[in-house]
Amino acid sequence: MSNTIYIGYEFQVKPLQPGVEILIAELGYAGFESFVETENGVSAYIQKEEWREGILNDIQILTSNEFVITYSFKDIEQVNWNAEWEKNFNPIVVDNACAVRAPFHEKFDTEYDIIIEPKMSFGTGHHETTHMMIQHILNSDLKDKSVLDMGCGTGVLAILAEMKGAKPLDAIDIDNWCYLNSLENVERNNCSHITVLEGDASLLNGKKYDVIIANINRNILLKDLGTYATCLNEKGMLLLSGFYNTDIPVIQEACEKYMLKFEEKLERNNWVSLKFLN
Repeated sequence: MSNTIYIGYEFQVKPLQPGVEILIAELGYAGFESFVETENGVSAYIQKEEWREGILNDIQILTSNEFVITYSFKDIEQVNWNAEWEKNFNPIVVDNACAVRAPFHEKFDTEYDIIIEPKMSFGTGHHETTHMMIQHILNSDLKDKSVLDMGCGTGVLAILAEMKGAKPLDAIDIDNWCYLNSLENVERNNCSHITVLEGDASLLNGKKYDVIIANINRNILLKDLGTYATCLNEKGMLLLSGFYNTDIPVIQEACEKYMLKFEEKLERNNWVSLKFLN
């Protein structure tokens, strides 16, 4: 990694929120690997060999009338990602019950203490969607429930679910870096009931779960909802996030097609998380 040449973009974003969150999400799907939020916006990094002319052409927020975004970019050699994370990753505590921290942070006096080495993976708990999913899990009885964490990122949600008594659990992500990072974090938190898999919804054929957690973007959720519904046990629970308040009608309509009943909504800074029951 140390000899890899990256291209670093410096984005200035007005207004900062939810502009930075939207921009990070869209850049992630374009191939950018790592992000550091700054006072005026965000720094984003992509391997030079993955970069191409016009890579920002599909970043929709750049053409939005609601935000003013300017940027510059340059080659960067030998980025020390661990040092960047250590400098910028602050611990969080959700509802005074669950702490998410890095190994170099001091332990919190909370019922659940999760140690995450996030590296380039999504899911430190800082993002609104992860924060709300943690809240859902904290408020759910998961003892001896089978759980799927789809799009697991760092594995933080599966780890919390096991701490809440769930077993067995599958944590799946299509991204190799997330897969490897989840394996590390599962081991780091002494979890023994989580199976980490690399792939997409095609891995779910024939599987059944009491609880399905899917914190992914709207389009993938809509594409895979039928699979989730098929895999959900009777009286099962589906937790969805990764989309905005304005997306609720289309998500809810799609869920109702599969006889999934809306139960609860959480909201943070225009991001939402929905709970459905089978």
